[in-house]
Order: sequence, then C-alpha cells, then structure tokens
Amino acid sequence: MRKPIIAGNWKMNKTPSEAKALVEALKPLVADAGCDVVVCVPALDFAAVKEAAEGSNIGVGVQNMHWKESGAYTGELSAAMIKEAGAQYVIIGHSERRQYFAETDETVNKKVLAAVAAGLIPIVCVGEKKEEREAGYTNPLVTYQTQIALTGLTAAQVENVVIAYEPVWAIGTGLTATDEQANETIGVIREAVAAVYGKETAEKVRIQYGGSMKPSNAKGLMEQPEIDGGLIGGASLKAEDFAKVVHFDA
Repeated sequence: MRKPIIAGNWKMNKTPSEAKALVEALKPLVADAGCDVVVCVPALDFAAVKEAAEGSNIGVGVQNMHWKESGAYTGELSAAMIKEAGAQYVIIGHSERRQYFAETDETVNKKVLAAVAAGLIPIVCVGEKKEEREAGYTNPLVTYQTQIALTGLTAAQVENVVIAYEPVWAIGTGLTATDEQANETIGVIREAVAAVYGKETAEKVRIQYGGSMKPSNAKGLMEQPEIDGGLIGGASLKAEDFAKVVHFDA
C-alpha cells in the first residue's frame, strides 16, 4: 500500500511571521494524520517554518531549485543549499514555473536529477492545458512529460519520486477534474512509469492530484485507487482547511 502524501504549495504567500503562525496552528490539527504531511514554502519563509515544524510530523520543502551546484545564477537556489537548510522536498516543474518562467521538460529533468542526487524528494508536476485536453492530447502529453522528467534515474530512485498531476485548466480557476477524470489520468501516468521502469516500480510511486483539491472534494478524490495524495494550493493557506484535506477520511 502506498502511504498518502498531502503537500501544501504556498506559492508566493505569507511573510516569515505569518508562515510561522500558520505552522504553529497546523501542528496540533495534523498530529494524528494517517498520511505524510508536507508544506512547500517560499524560500524566505523556510527558516521560520523549519523551526516551527521541529519535532512535529510536518515535512518541509521549497518550491523550486536550479540544477547547477553553484554559479552565476542570480536569484536561484542549489540542491546543496536546500538540503543543508533542512528541506526534505522540492517542487519541480509546477505549471506556473513552466508558464511564467520558461521551464521546459528538459530543465525539469535536469532539476529532478540534481534533487535526487542531493537526497531531496522531488514533487514533479505534469499536466495539460485546457486546449490540450479538448484536443485529446492529455494521455500522450502526460506520458511524455513523465518519462522525460524521470530520464536518467534508476528504478530505485524513481520509487522515491512523488509525481503531481495538475491539470493546468483546473488551477486557480475553480474548475476541478471529476474524481474519475483525475483517477484515469493518474493511471496513465503510472502506466508511463511502468513502461520504462516496470509495473513493480510504478506501483510504488506516489502520484498526487494537484488541481484544486480542497475540503469539499478531497474525500472523493482520495477514494480513487490511483490517487495517492494532493498538492494543495489555496486550501493550504488556512490551517483548518488544510487539516480537513489531511483528514480526508474523517
């Protein structure tokens, strides 16, 4: 059985003091969670969040990284910096990074390789735009994105990668894929892993749904057999809402 993983993506929200307060409020609400609980926070919030989460069951991550070890890359963070700061997770290839900051499947792959080499757990995002779904390209697109992202990893390394399926058309729009749509596409992603690394490896990979999961729809989505968790946006910015998603089976 794959252990569910619920990860909050705070995006560009919360000052360090606000971030600390949110984690302090969240800790008692998720202390008995039956899943892995993660918050991926802005870099400047990381120290405050790491300190606030100390001794709790909340894992901490960041939202982006560079694939190079060091160099003239103003504004970027290396895997070694992230690891030494105490992060466990890093989001790679989020649709907003692809849309606004020109990330490509190639750069996503480079980042995944660097993250894994540093001992970080990458949360790798794949997903289609509205026009791509309407044109019938969803399955080949997520298959391609998944396989390119993982290129160069061993089967053992792939087992520890988390993949997040985020239909771009359902992020920040209020739209959500039906439970069945999300399950079907995540099944395609798992098949894409199996085609390269074998079914046994694919069955161990945790695949989240990242398209506007919130308290009102978390239970139905999480009851689907292929869905192993959620990458939570807006609902992760309020402790009570995030805790309700974490306790989806309550």
